Amino acid sequence: MVQKYMTNQLKFGIQTNGIKHTHFNPMPSINERFLMVKEIGIFDYVDKTPEANEIEDFKLASEKYNIPVRAGGWFYTIGDHKELLMRNLKTAKILGSIVHNVQIHSYDIEGKILSDLDLRDAYLEAYDIGMKLGVVPCFEIHVNMWSEDFPRVSKVGKLIEDKGIDFNITLDHSHVIFKIDNPKEQKVFDIDKKIEKGELIIDPFTKGNVISEWINNGWVKHCHARSSIPNNPINIFGKHPNGSIGRGIQYPFKKPKEDEYHEKWEEAFLEPWKECIRNLLIYHYKDPNSKLGQISTEFIPNTDYGEGCKYSLFEQAVECTKWMKKTWETINKAA
Repeated sequence: MVQKYMTNQLKFGIQTNGIKHTHFNPMPSINERFLMVKEIGIFDYVDKTPEANEIEDFKLASEKYNIPVRAGGWFYTIGDHKELLMRNLKTAKILGSIVHNVQIHSYDIEGKILSDLDLRDAYLEAYDIGMKLGVVPCFEIHVNMWSEDFPRVSKVGKLIEDKGIDFNITLDHSHVIFKIDNPKEQKVFDIDKKIEKGELIIDPFTKGNVISEWINNGWVKHCHARSSIPNNPINIFGKHPNGSIGRGIQYPFKKPKEDEYHEKWEEAFLEPWKECIRNLLIYHYKDPNSKLGQISTEFIPNTDYGEGCKYSLFEQAVECTKWMKKTWETINKAA
């Protein structure tokens, strides 16, 4: 008798900054955002670390609509992070979150670039605090952070595992996909040279690619789903305080209306991004030890993403989640 793989559970949620329509609409109240999620009936939870003055309202709305705040996250600068990290992990515990997404800047408070050992120690510290509170810290794959230098992720992961500790990451592969066929973006951390030498593969359809490496190492505990495409169009409607244009790490999942997006939209362009989700879901189905527990959509109005957008962020999250749920069901039925 052939033993069927154990079907692991999987939840699908939404980051609350994306529970709004266009950039030009004001952010709905906390109660309104939970109500929108309740009424659409497709999300299992919301993803957010609220400000101190919002915690009670999040807790009340979560209980009122029976929608968990299953995950949250923040960004940190080493050397000035411990108090903030502790506070956010305690907030996560209050709200019942099981994971906390951790973005670590490349440089410490004194402007020194972090070494692999610095990152290992920061992870071990966060892990120790989180385990005591019942909240798992997950280091995120993210631009403007240490992990944008993609080969370092595995180096740091192995250093952590050498200490007998699980390495947990948040996979946001949009930050990898948008660099494919993107010469300007590949110059960041000189990954163009690493790609040219064959030391780094970012195409998910090529064997040995870095996203599959992270997945197959069993490191993905949490995932952010924001679609992007190779050489993703820059966000001409978003400007940073220094005047630079948004990098462009968000591409509509659902076809926008003609006046809602400034570039050509083709569904086929999404295939590399979708392939990573398929690979992650297949891995999660096949490996009974898979740590992945949830995937949060993250179509957001920030400068490098959807600032100035005319398409609905919420509708994009809904359509993306429908596709992911259908893909997950298909994998379960096919096996």
